[in-house]
Amino acid sequence: MTDKSHIFLAGASRGVGLEIAKCLVAQNMQVTALLRSPATRPELEAMGIKVMTGDALDAAVVEAAMAGGEPIHAAISTIGGLPKDGERADYLGNKNLIDAAVKAGVQKFILVSSIGSGNTAAALPPQALETLGPVLIEKEKAENHLIASGMIYTVIRPGGLKSEPATGNGVLTEDCRVAGTIHRADVAQLVCQCLVSDAANNKVLSAVDQQMVYGNLEYEVLGLG
Repeated sequence: MTDKSHIFLAGASRGVGLEIAKCLVAQNMQVTALLRSPATRPELEAMGIKVMTGDALDAAVVEAAMAGGEPIHAAISTIGGLPKDGERADYLGNKNLIDAAVKAGVQKFILVSSIGSGNTAAALPPQALETLGPVLIEKEKAENHLIASGMIYTVIRPGGLKSEPATGNGVLTEDCRVAGTIHRADVAQLVCQCLVSDAANNKVLSAVDQQMVYGNLEYEVLGLG
């Protein structure tokens, strides 16, 4: 990725997605954001981001959003959340984004998922796993769909999220036993680093703050230098 690489971002209206949008703009990336609700459109447009409104659960809308305009170098998705009409965006919305990205010739796709998905299930306390179970199943399906897509992929599974300023202590690890918390702004920084680093290509990674890891595990950190 270089300055002015074109990045497609889904989920930019709040949380990690909004933090990623700020980070991409700071790196001079050209950003197109897909928003379900127009509420944060003025804020994003003021940052210089091209905004398209549409629901990721509508495959035709997603395909049209990615097909128009300049070629997209990479796509990032942070979408998920509350069920709508019985369908969760965690899987179906992300599946639509992944399929549209393949059609649009996107080279790299970064999916923000969650610790507890897939082989990290054992890293969560049983009560948390029970609460999040249905969501985590959908997230894992999305991860697997991305891995099978043929694009270069990075799956980032953050631990518990906090909305405080970045600490700079966020790290990525392939160790599926690791769990902890991390600030959303730190997740965004890690995502933006993975965008420009080949070290994270075709990897599934857990994201935690080194100062907020549960237990006394020794684990290896992925270098993104």
